[in-house]
Amino acid sequence: MTRGTLTQLFFTTTDRHAGLPAAFRSKVGGTWKAITHRETLERVQAISLGLRELRIAPGDKVAIVSENRPEWALADYACLCARATDVPIYPTLPANQTKYILNDSEAVAVFCSTTAQIDKVLEVKAGLPRLKHVIAFDGAAAAQRPGVMALAEVEAKGRAAKAKYPDWKREALSVAPEDLATLIYTSGTTGDPKGVMLSHYNIWSNVQACLQIIPIGGGDECLSMLPLSHSYERMVDYTLFQAGVIINFAESFDTVAANLQEVKPTVVLSVPRLYEKVYARVLENALSGSAIKRSIFFWAKRAGEQWATLALAGLPIPGGLAIRKKIADRLVFAKLQARTGGRIRFFVSGAAPLSADIAKFFYSAGLPIIEGYGLTESSPVLTLNPLDGIKLGTVGRAIPGVELKIAADGEILARGPNIMQGYYKQPEATRETIDADGWLHTGDIGELDSDGYLK
Repeated sequence: MTRGTLTQLFFTTTDRHAGLPAAFRSKVGGTWKAITHRETLERVQAISLGLRELRIAPGDKVAIVSENRPEWALADYACLCARATDVPIYPTLPANQTKYILNDSEAVAVFCSTTAQIDKVLEVKAGLPRLKHVIAFDGAAAAQRPGVMALAEVEAKGRAAKAKYPDWKREALSVAPEDLATLIYTSGTTGDPKGVMLSHYNIWSNVQACLQIIPIGGGDECLSMLPLSHSYERMVDYTLFQAGVIINFAESFDTVAANLQEVKPTVVLSVPRLYEKVYARVLENALSGSAIKRSIFFWAKRAGEQWATLALAGLPIPGGLAIRKKIADRLVFAKLQARTGGRIRFFVSGAAPLSADIAKFFYSAGLPIIEGYGLTESSPVLTLNPLDGIKLGTVGRAIPGVELKIAADGEILARGPNIMQGYYKQPEATRETIDADGWLHTGDIGELDSDGYLK
């Protein structure tokens, strides 16, 4: 595999997909608004140059405290193109934990989404001597707080200074694959969170490997619902962006059901909690219905499971079962497909184990779920189930470039180009996690079956 960077990914993608109707969409004032790839390039350049005008230099740390929205992605790409390292912070964290990350990362600037996030940062700013700039995505929020700049103001600075930086693109592309792209803080069960150092190549290699497994491309649309502060959604969105998938940002996790109906995505990447909630709602509807409705549902569920067992094993489907499955599709499963927007080709699940029973139910309904496994420390994906080779109850095989082995005590060990550079300013913790031979000790217990699937 060649050694690429996230800035290469950005420029190649905005050029290749310039003809698509949108790169990102979000709901503004009750209407879905698009940002094209051309607009994305223009705004990222403006923000990136605005950061440089604020004397943010290559290697500086810039934090992002925000819910999912297009500005999150624009700020991220702008930091990368300024050769800065961005530090995502969960917007749900309280002020003291936000302060710890801002201080430990040595952030010189922070992007905030709303008044609530700005106030949280301002509350602790006096104890953060390195933090020079607070930038608000919402212009109205910035206007209410002295010393806070609006994102629009940073963009305006960048546009006004454009002539001073004729080599902006070349300089952005001069970043080395080993340069630090991001610091993502993981909340350990004990002690303070640790900053996971991920290079451009760590994440870029993970994107390229996943694109060899997940069949996505132009014409696909995704509903993005997980926090971009988390490595899973962050890497997923880079992957979708490169593939030309339109990324629609859900208003919140609570509005996903309504947003699915509005966006009608073809691909959704989420966590088991979403699939559990959908399954529970379907079950509740069936059980609360008439005796006939209940009987039809459980008959269809049995027929679907029998069909799925044979289909997943690659075995022929008897004629009678094929007919029963078609009836089950019409009576039950078509309603579930409609509830998820009617265009879903597949789901992806990660971050926690998915019940094999729920996965089989979705597969029966024509809504296959690709389950994977990974950690922030591995950028994050280590394994995926291929769509044409799903094995329920497993998290799939190692993605291209990744090696897996099981230690004598059952711990999963991983090695590959996606393994982090280490924990920020914590060499001892790094040595405890990555051994001398480059194996990441995940702390998770697992086993590999005869086909190389991890469970």
